[in-house]
Amino acid sequence: MSDCSDLSSYFSRCNSIRVESGCFMIYERSNYMGHQYFMSRGEYPDYQRWMGMSDSIRSCRMIPMMMELMDDCPNFMDRFRWSDVHSCNVMDGHWLFYDQPNYRGRMYYMRPGEYRRYSDWGGMSSRIGSIRRIMDY
Repeated sequence: MSDCSDLSSYFSRCNSIRVESGCFMIYERSNYMGHQYFMSRGEYPDYQRWMGMSDSIRSCRMIPMMMELMDDCPNFMDRFRWSDVHSCNVMDGHWLFYDQPNYRGRMYYMRPGEYRRYSDWGGMSSRIGSIRRIMDY
């Protein structure tokens, strides 16, 4: 999921929400306007559960997360409960990102530096399946 400034083409009313991972701000009106509500992981069976004034949700914004990784990760989704990486700052070492779990699929070489978006490392999407540090020199 990513930011969406206008949800009206997807639904007209929102009676329940389930957040499986991450945190979001949802807004009563398009373009991130109106009442806003913080959503974290959990079930919201009706708009009163998120302290909403009505069932109108017209835009949402993802709240970015930051994490530190220092070892290999064969399955990104199993470990972190999400698989999208939108930016990365490699502080030390050289790494390989793979778009599928268990070090399979398209591979991306990451050296120390800042990658502000997945296209900076040559990615076709933000999806990451596994990560391995290069130790053989």
